[in-house]
Amino acid sequence: DDGPTRRRLFYVTLCLIIGTCGLFFAYDCPYLAVKLTPAIPVVGGLLFLFVMCSLLRTSFSDPGVIPRATPDEAAYTEKQIEVPNSTNSPTYRPPPRTKEILVRGQPVKLKYCFTCKIFRPPRASHCSLCDNCVERFDHHCPWVGNCVGKRNYRYFYMFIVSLAFLCVFIFACAVTHLILLTKDNSTFLEAVKQSPGSVIVGVVCFCTVWSIIG
Repeated sequence: DDGPTRRRLFYVTLCLIIGTCGLFFAYDCPYLAVKLTPAIPVVGGLLFLFVMCSLLRTSFSDPGVIPRATPDEAAYTEKQIEVPNSTNSPTYRPPPRTKEILVRGQPVKLKYCFTCKIFRPPRASHCSLCDNCVERFDHHCPWVGNCVGKRNYRYFYMFIVSLAFLCVFIFACAVTHLILLTKDNSTFLEAVKQSPGSVIVGVVCFCTVWSIIG
């Protein structure tokens, strides 16, 4: 089972989100809740919960895996394209790569998957990492440890959008915290010594938010 290998980056994602938010709640929230408004930890907590829920839903839900053909179904497909050499000695050839069907009167070509032994629906594709055909396959995202397809695309989209908001929010709060500390202590270095977690949070969010938004 290659599940743990495929999910390696998913665990990195979990650690980055939980670790960064942990530093934010430990270093920034207590100070900003007193200096600015107690709504900051509330908003941060809600965003964190939404991000985690959408991440777990994306990672552990079925993206739209198309069941493989049974041995009988695969044999039936092969027999449909039987090509006899003579009346007594039939031979077989592999199934064709495409099959044309009519959808609302329009011809549509279906591609054959030699691994799953099925003709894939339009926009479906075989994921080489998960080794499954996925309906409306978008891509395999290593950061969530799962394919993104028909059944979990909305959760993936919610995860990306909410994570972008969380990164921007935490980055703004960390920078605000350091600025306020600098005003209190007169030097930026003293502010960094007083709240090193804010620097780590700011750097992580700044480096990741561009790829997330992109």
